[in-house]
Amino acid sequence: MTTLLSFAALFLSIFLVQLGSGSLGPLDALSGSVLGFTTEEIGLLGSAHFFGFFLGCYITPRLVGDIGHSRTFAAAAAIGAIGALLHPVLEGPVYWAFLRVLTGLAIAAAYTVIESWLQAKTENQNRGRVYGLFRVVDLIGAVSAQGLIAILEPASYAAYNIVATFCCICLLPLALTQRAAPKTPDAPRLHPIKALLLSPTAIMGVVVAGVTSAGFRMVGPVYGVENELGQGQIAIFLASGMLGGIAAQYPIGWIADKTDRRMVLLMLSIVAAITCLGIGYLVEPGNAAMIYLAAFVFGTTAFPIYSVSAAYANDFADPDFMVELSAALIFFFSLGAIVSPAISAWLIALAGANAMFVFMAGVHLLLVAFTLFRMTRRAGAEPRAPYRYLPRTSMILGRLARGSDGNGKGEGKHKD
Repeated sequence: MTTLLSFAALFLSIFLVQLGSGSLGPLDALSGSVLGFTTEEIGLLGSAHFFGFFLGCYITPRLVGDIGHSRTFAAAAAIGAIGALLHPVLEGPVYWAFLRVLTGLAIAAAYTVIESWLQAKTENQNRGRVYGLFRVVDLIGAVSAQGLIAILEPASYAAYNIVATFCCICLLPLALTQRAAPKTPDAPRLHPIKALLLSPTAIMGVVVAGVTSAGFRMVGPVYGVENELGQGQIAIFLASGMLGGIAAQYPIGWIADKTDRRMVLLMLSIVAAITCLGIGYLVEPGNAAMIYLAAFVFGTTAFPIYSVSAAYANDFADPDFMVELSAALIFFFSLGAIVSPAISAWLIALAGANAMFVFMAGVHLLLVAFTLFRMTRRAGAEPRAPYRYLPRTSMILGRLARGSDGNGKGEGKHKD
């Protein structure tokens, strides 16, 4: 408990980063609609965010090595605040896309610093508890951010000032903590081809997770507007999907530890495809209760796919490759997340709001077909480590997660 309390500043920073980052994407989508942006332009904003996010994941470890944790986090907070504050000043989709690259980079940098700090300051005997609390704080922040959407006025100075305020406040816990910053980490090596050859099924699952998660989060508000939902109802719609993902983590993890993880991927993808088709063809516009229920079911099936895929990939990985594998998974997730908002928005403009979920259904059916094909080419692996929910926050997270099940073999002991 003493160790967990000593990390209170880091966990508070995580919560504040989630409040700002989790609310900015939906706020931009709603603001874009108010300002007359086309649906394709709103989708471009979501893609720009994840492009910046990937850049931040890749360059921040090297930046931390050059200037240290505290300065890197301060720079990230400043960039994030500037990106939010300039939205009402530089109106226009091209300007906003550039600003979303900056905010995406800032969010990835902030998470990289915090997770690196946690990893370096955590002993193996309490790593599991620290990692578990990190997940809880991250999820609470993500859900709370959706609640902000109900009260933030789109396209207003006040709304973007509030988001920028969170970027500034998240500096205070780290600035006031008495704990010394850890030694700078080595940058993770990125080996995407090696990861792809290790488990094509897992990589395909991670890409699909990026497509569905990014499309829902970044273009979901457009779907809500097109289906006659008010701003508060859109917030509930987005929160329903996240709550579904949270509720599914334990039962899906239990099943994934008892059977071939590919069967779990098949089950999740089939139900997700059916759910998406149901949303596309059966849910009537304006039926808020049915839309909430459909979003919840979608979350229970689509959101755990990343963690199941990561667990399956780790079943084949050597212990000394697991950290690099985690970085590679973030790389492939980012690829799916970058293209998804633009494609989803284009399809909505072309064929209506329900086309986004029809597109997601097609992506899940592609994962089903690919998984079935791979099952004819390769025997499944026995689960080697317990399933873990893995937030897609930075390439450093693999170091903190490794050993949280007791198999770290000394990984991550602090050096101070």
